[in-house]
Amino acid sequence: MPSSFGNLLRPRVRHKPHRFDPSTGTSDNKAMPQPTEAEIYATLTAIFRDLFDDDTLVLSSGTTAADIPDWDSFNHINLIVAVEAKFGIKFKTAELEGMHNVGHLVGLIEQKLAAKG
Repeated sequence: MPSSFGNLLRPRVRHKPHRFDPSTGTSDNKAMPQPTEAEIYATLTAIFRDLFDDDTLVLSSGTTAADIPDWDSFNHINLIVAVEAKFGIKFKTAELEGMHNVGHLVGLIEQKLAAKG
């Protein structure tokens, strides 16, 4: 058998999931405290400003898609993907369907991070 198939036969090693530290933007396998609500808002603000290319955006718990001109269905998907990647979490479809504002998004992030322990 050619050596190029050798990697296919080796068992895959599963690694422990990495935890995300939003204050430093890094992750590792060490236990980290859950980010504060203020840290989550700061991280989300950076994501929103980058995604919507607007350094003046200021998020509040009541911020909705109607408050941000370019927040359409396409950018909503990009936003969710960016949030999931940054915090190392995954949202369920039902959770996303029930999300109505940034405050609800922050609450979901807190729940997901707490569940990860």
